[in-house]
Amino acid sequence: MEVRDSNGTELQDGDSVTLIKDLKVKGTSETIKRGTLIKNIRLTGREGEIECSTKQVKGLVLKTEFLKKA
Repeated sequence: MEVRDSNGTELQDGDSVTLIKDLKVKGTSETIKRGTLIKNIRLTGREGEIECSTKQVKGLVLKTEFLKKA
């Protein structure tokens, strides 16, 4: 299964991505800002989703429509 970012670029395990929109994290008061670099992503096996960790939040699942490959 192919997982693609907002520009249609294919993503792989271990890629780095950048957020293209500020995102509120459900269940916390955290907001991850646009332009944040997220390293070492993991593919989940579900289309349009990746797993990652940021400095603020561990074990995050993000939709690929809000990401672009770094």
